[in-house]
This record gives sequence, C-alpha cells and structure tokens, in this order.
Amino acid sequence: MGFSFCFWRTLLLAAAVACLQSPGLAQSYPDRPVKIIVGYVPGGGPDFVARTFAQKLGEILRQPFVVENRPGAGATIATAFVAKAPADGYTLLLGETGQLFIAPYVYRTLPYKTASDFTPISMVASGPLILVASSSVAAETPQDVINEAKARPGKISVGTSGIGTIHHLALEVLKAESGADLMHVPYKGSGQSVTGILANEVPLLITSLTAGAPHVAAGKIKVVAVTSAIRVPSLPNVPAIAELLKDYDYSSEMGFLAPSGLPVDILVKLSSAMKQAAESPEVLQAFKRNSTIIRYTTPEEYAANIRRNLVKYERAVKIASIPTQ
Repeated sequence: MGFSFCFWRTLLLAAAVACLQSPGLAQSYPDRPVKIIVGYVPGGGPDFVARTFAQKLGEILRQPFVVENRPGAGATIATAFVAKAPADGYTLLLGETGQLFIAPYVYRTLPYKTASDFTPISMVASGPLILVASSSVAAETPQDVINEAKARPGKISVGTSGIGTIHHLALEVLKAESGADLMHVPYKGSGQSVTGILANEVPLLITSLTAGAPHVAAGKIKVVAVTSAIRVPSLPNVPAIAELLKDYDYSSEMGFLAPSGLPVDILVKLSSAMKQAAESPEVLQAFKRNSTIIRYTTPEEYAANIRRNLVKYERAVKIASIPTQ
C-alpha cells in the first residue's frame, strides 16, 4: 500500500464504496481470533503495549486478540512474517522503531520493505529516552553535559544498550549536532547498560524511561534530559534536548500495522477500535503506570510518520557510521 498525501480522503471514499460493494465484510470482521505478532520477548515495552491493547481490542470487537512473541534478529523475523501473511486483518504487527526504521539501513538484505509491505493502522505509543547521570556527576542539564564534553574532549563516556540501537543513534546525533566529544560505551541490552551506570562503570547513560524510572525514583541516578521533541508530562522540570538542538526527537515509537492490501473497511474498523482503546481509562492508567505515553494516530498520520522516520533514521545511521550486517 503506497503512502500518498491524500491517503485519508482516499481511504474514506474507498471505505464508502467498499461498504456498498461488500456490506457484510466489515460487519462480520472479526469472526475469529486475531493474532498480534511481537518481535521481542515477553515482558518488554512492545510486549506490554501489545498485550494492553489486545485485551481492550478484544472487548471492543468481541473476539480474542492474541499476542504471539516471535523474537530474533532485532525483531526482523516477526516483521517479515507479518509482511508475508494474508492481508485479511487476522495477523497484525506491533511494530517498533528498531525493526521499522533502523533495520532497513543496518542490514544488507531485509525480507521486507517498511515503506511498501505494510498497511499502517495506527501509532499507539511513544516511549521517550532519557539521558541519566550517576549521583556523583555534577551535570544537571544537557547544556552542562555538552559544556563538560567540550572542556574535556573524549574523556566523558556515555553508555547505551548497544551499537545500532535507538539509544546509540540518539547519542551520535547529539554529538554531531552539539559538537560534544563524548565517548560511546555500548552494552549488550538495556539491562546491562543500567547495571553499568549503577556500578559507576559509566557516568552517563541513554536509556528508556521505563528502564530508568525505578532507579531515578530510588535516587540512584538522576535525569539530565529527555530525548523527545517536548518535555515529558511525568518529568515536567527535565529539559528536552530539542530545546537546545532544533528538531532533535528520538523516542521509541510503537504502532499497529497489517500486511499491504488490507481491505479499507477493515482498516477503518481497526483504526476506530484502536482509538477507543487508546482513550479508555484502563489503557490510559496502564500506560501511566508503565511510564509509556499514549499517542494515537489515524492511518494517514501514521503513514506520514513512517515516511518521516525513514528519512530521519537513514541520516542518523550515516552519522553513526554503523557498518551494515
């Protein structure tokens, strides 16, 4: 399915025509369980988002929405599986930044194309990253970190969850656009990177708000900045790096997609149900407890977001000089 700029108007017109031509299609959907494929292990952020929405979507559409975890190869195995599935609305993908926007530029061959192999349904969540410092570090703001890095080039280390992750790219773009000479220390995953800063192996770390929040609350580390375009509601006094660097915005975004060619009336029905779920008190409360931000979009808005992100992350991968795998 192509991403035209008049997508939404076309979608509504096509939906009206489809309903006239096949009035029973959307009304009968879903008439059996729907699978939501997640490319990560149970318990992580994408799994939480998928399961929270699955429960509510099941109530709204009166059929079970079942989460199926297919981890491996940076979630590209799960993504390829959905790309090749029938476009009937019974196999959906909970897509995340890494598999949709970073993988196309770090893998030589990828068995799917983000821009053409999927029907965007809705972005539903945004997980901001945070720049945190150990309690012994004097820096209180991102400007403090930049100033210190310029005064001591190459002497200040920043941990991330690994090469080619969104945490790594957020760091490299920060370095490139601020002129701060910071030393990257890659760990193997968020768990190890958080352990690293708690053990004073690194003075600074870029991690997810979800992973860092418990340790911030315990006073073991402090938040210096958020990487989202604006400040985070739960951290109103913490500046966004975008306040210093124009258009800087690196958050882990998650949304639902179907294989390309999903019938328009089913797309409209799914998008409507996801809006209902996103606005429900149960989902809002669950997301608040998990430090994840609800961010519902229409299919057209999600399609436009995908286009922008593909451009943004291609640039970020080039800045980071990440070798292809």
